[in-house]
Amino acid sequence: SHKSSKREWKPLEDHSCTDVPWLLLFILFCIGMGFICGFSIATGAAARLLSGYDSYGNICGQKNVKVEGIVNSGLDLTHKKYVFFLDPCNIDLVHQKIKSIALCVSACPRKELKTLADIQKFAETNGSTLCSYELQPSEYTTDSRAAKLCPKYPVPESAPIPFFHRCAPVNISCYAKFAEALITFVSDSSVLHRLISGVMTSKEIIMGLCLLSLVLSMILMVIIRYISRVLVWILTILVILGSVGGTGVLWWLYAKKRISAGALETQIAKDNLQALLIYAIAATVFTVILFLIVLIMRKRVALTIALFHVAGKVFIHLPLLVFQPFWTFFVLILFWTYWIAVLLFLGTTGSPVPNEEGFVEFRMAGPLKYMWWYHVVGLIWISEFILACQQMTVAGAVVTYYFTREKRNLPFTPILASVNRLVCYHLGTVAKGSFIITLVKIPRMILMYIHTQLKGKENACARCMLKACICCLWCLEKCLTYLNQNAYTATAINSTNFCTSAKDAFVILVENALRVAAINTVGDFMLFLGKVCLLHTVTDLYYTIWVLPLIIVCLFAFLVAHCFLSIYEMVVDVLFLCFAIDTKYNDGSPGREFYMDKVLMEFVENSRKSMKEAGRGGGAEGRELKPMVGADEE
Repeated sequence: SHKSSKREWKPLEDHSCTDVPWLLLFILFCIGMGFICGFSIATGAAARLLSGYDSYGNICGQKNVKVEGIVNSGLDLTHKKYVFFLDPCNIDLVHQKIKSIALCVSACPRKELKTLADIQKFAETNGSTLCSYELQPSEYTTDSRAAKLCPKYPVPESAPIPFFHRCAPVNISCYAKFAEALITFVSDSSVLHRLISGVMTSKEIIMGLCLLSLVLSMILMVIIRYISRVLVWILTILVILGSVGGTGVLWWLYAKKRISAGALETQIAKDNLQALLIYAIAATVFTVILFLIVLIMRKRVALTIALFHVAGKVFIHLPLLVFQPFWTFFVLILFWTYWIAVLLFLGTTGSPVPNEEGFVEFRMAGPLKYMWWYHVVGLIWISEFILACQQMTVAGAVVTYYFTREKRNLPFTPILASVNRLVCYHLGTVAKGSFIITLVKIPRMILMYIHTQLKGKENACARCMLKACICCLWCLEKCLTYLNQNAYTATAINSTNFCTSAKDAFVILVENALRVAAINTVGDFMLFLGKVCLLHTVTDLYYTIWVLPLIIVCLFAFLVAHCFLSIYEMVVDVLFLCFAIDTKYNDGSPGREFYMDKVLMEFVENSRKSMKEAGRGGGAEGRELKPMVGADEE
C-alpha cells in the first residue's frame, strides 16, 4: 500500500528533527527548575543554608533586618560566623531536626567545657559567647537565667562543618540514638566505632577489590561471547534436571506416605496426602510444559547465542561503549547534587514566622509552598531523560555498526557521531519517552508513600489492593522501558518520531514474539550468572576481611557488574531489532543483500535449511522467517 511504501525502513539514509514540541516543553520545564533555584537563592535561602542562622532569624556572619515581634532579631553578627546549638544532642527523630536554641558564635569550643565557669573563661579568652545574646559573660555564673540561656554542660568538643559553618560535636557518640534509629543493628556507639574502624583499616583492600571488580567486568564483556554457548546449555540442562528431580522427589514422598498410611489415619494426614498428590501432579505438568518450551525455543536459543557473539564484536569495534555507564553516572551525580542542594535551599526558603516557642521558622505561603512537588517531578523526569540519552546513544552507535556493510568505513568514533545525532535531531524523542516513564513512576511512588504511611492502620484488603496496584504499575513501567528502548532504536534507524517508532518497533517485536521471549529469558539469566560469577570471584579472594568491608565490596562489585552488563543487554536488544528488520526487508538476493554479521547469516541459513526439511511454511520458525521473502508486498 501507499502508506507501507512511505514508511519503508531506510537505515541511516536521512536525518530529521523528531518530536520538537516535546523538546520545547522539556526546555520550559528545565527553565521552571532553574526558577525554583533562583527563587530560593533570591529569598536568602542559600545564605541561610550555607552561613547558618540562629533561633531568632539572624543569618550568621552578616548584618540582619529586624523581624516584627521577635526579640534578639536584627542583630549585627558580622564577627559571629558559626552556628552553635545549646543542646546539640537533643535530636527530634520524627522531624529530623535538632530541638535546641541555636546561636551565632565567633568560635566553636575546641575542647570540652565542664562547668559554667569554663564557659565564662572560654568567652573571655576567645571572645566567643556561648550563652544567649542577652547575657554578658560576666553574668554567666551569677545570673539565675543562665541555666536556661547557657548550653547544657558538659559542652562537648566541637568543630565547624566545612562550608556550612555549624559547630558539630567531634565525638559521634553524641548521635548514638540517631545512629540507632538509622541503623537498627547499632545498639551503642562502640559498635558504630568498630564498624568505622573496620572500614578504615581495610580501605586499601576495599579500593583494590573495587578496582578489580571494574577490570573483571570489562574482561567479562569481552569473553562472554565465547562462553555464551556453554552457559546457555549448562543453564538449560540444570533447569531440566532440577524440574525432573523436584517432580521425582514429590512422587516418591507421595508413594512413601501412601504405603506407610494405616487404616486409622487422621483427617490431617489425609489432607496432607491429598496436598502432596496435587503438588506432584502440578510439578509433573510444569515439567512437561518446560520440556515443550525447551523443544520449541531451542532454535531461538541459537539466535541468542549468535547475538551475544556479535555483541562481543561490537565492543571490540566500539570500545568507547564500555565507558558509557561512567559518563551517565557522572552526569546523574552532578544533577542529583544540584537537586539536593536546591531541596536544602527550599527547606530554608520563605518568610520568617514566629513559632509557639517564640523562635523564628521560615515558611512559604500560598502556591509557592507546593514548589517542592514540581522539584520532585523534575528529579524523576530529568533522571529518566539522562538514562534515555544513554539508551539512544548506545542504540545510535550499534545501529551505525550493524547497517555499515564495510566495517572499515565506520565513523572514527561512532559513539560521538551518535551523541551528535542525538543532540542535533532526537532530544525531543528522548524527552517524550522519559516523560511517559515519569507518568507511570509518580503514581507508583505516591502509592508506595501512602502504603508506608498507613502501615498498621489499614485493613488487610486495602493493603492487598495497594500492593497489587504498586505491582501492576511496576510491571507497566518495565514494559514501557523495554518498548521505549526499542522505539529509540527505531528512531536511530529511520529518524521517525517517538510514536511512529514505538509502533513500528512493537510490530516487529510481536512478529518475533518467541525470539523476544528467548532473548529476554535466556539472555537475562546468562547476564545474571555473569554478575554472580564476578561477585563470587571478587569476594572469594578476600573472604577473611571484616563483614562490613566485605558487604561494601559486594555491593560495589554487583553495581559495577550490573552497569556494564546492562550495556551489554542493551546492545543485544538493539542488535536483535536490527536483525529482525534486516530479515524482514532483505533476503540476500542482489539489491536486497543482508547487512548482518556472518555469525547471524549462518543462523539464517540453518533456519532456512530446517524450514525446507520441515516443509514449506511449516512450524513456528517458518512463520517467523516467512516475511523475509516478498516483504515489499505487505
